[in-house]
Amino acid sequence: MTAAAPTRLTVPPDEKALKALRTGDRVHISGVLYTARDAAHKRMWEKIQKGEQLPFDPAGQIIFYVGPTPPP
Repeated sequence: MTAAAPTRLTVPPDEKALKALRTGDRVHISGVLYTARDAAHKRMWEKIQKGEQLPFDPAGQIIFYVGPTPPP
C-alpha cells in the first residue's frame, strides 16, 4: 500500500484546504509556523480575555502546540 502524497499548505492556509484535512493526513507547511508550550498558550488566552494585544496577529496563522517531553 502506497501512502498518499502529503497535502501542501502555505501560511496563511486556505480554509477549504484545512476543511479537507483528516486525522492522520501528512501535511507539508510552508511559511511561518508559531510554536508554543502550555504556559504560552495560557498566557495568550489570558491576554485575549483581557482584551490585550498579542505580540503577533494570530488570525489566519498556524500555532502548533509543543508539549513538554520526558527526559531521556
